[in-house]
Amino acid sequence: MQKFVEVLPDRQAIVERSLFLLVEKIQRTVAERGQFTLALAGGSTPKPLYEAMATQELPWDKIHIFWGDERYVAPDEPESNQRMARLAWLDRVPIPASNIHPMPTGAGDAAADAERHEAELRAFFQLGAGEFPRLDAILLGIGDDAHTASLFPQTAALQVRDRLITVGQKDEQPRLTFTVPLINQAECVMFLVTGANKQDAIAQIFAPEADAFTYPARFIQPQGELWWLFDEAAGANL
Repeated sequence: MQKFVEVLPDRQAIVERSLFLLVEKIQRTVAERGQFTLALAGGSTPKPLYEAMATQELPWDKIHIFWGDERYVAPDEPESNQRMARLAWLDRVPIPASNIHPMPTGAGDAAADAERHEAELRAFFQLGAGEFPRLDAILLGIGDDAHTASLFPQTAALQVRDRLITVGQKDEQPRLTFTVPLINQAECVMFLVTGANKQDAIAQIFAPEADAFTYPARFIQPQGELWWLFDEAAGANL
């Protein structure tokens, strides 16, 4: 694993830096392998990045979009990660509909939809039994409790090692989420982190020793590159 930690002046600087990194990776990977697979994060922090991505000239037919987690709501609900990314970016560029792979939330049963999405990923990546795909990039954030994706402290989802997709729980609300081993298989994981309210979580994530079940972002140790991009408020104590 190659680890990069950058503290940037503000959110706009994070947008510019992550945009540069992502565009460069897309162009290089498409040139080398003809395809780029990207998993998106939800929340407010990456939205300006998605808006900036919508202004780029990229080989959209070679880019496949996934989500690292999704609230268990209909795709037209305001809380939907898919809806946010479509409005900010995907509906504004000529990406083929077949290249967008949202997490399904319509079965009325989160576990059933997790199994369905797992089957979709296994078919897309042509995986054998026990294999995990290697996404080219996964975007993540953290909460002030150090959760990432929908991997929340002291929840059963943190212990899943034999699945690609599982059900995460925030309070009593189910969510679909990538599992720890799926995230860790990635070529590149990029955390975008803003706000002084994240400082305590960051201190525990970067501490020499701490309990990963209490601070789940500690579990993220990808095979490839790990990028941490902080604004000054979040990274002040690093």
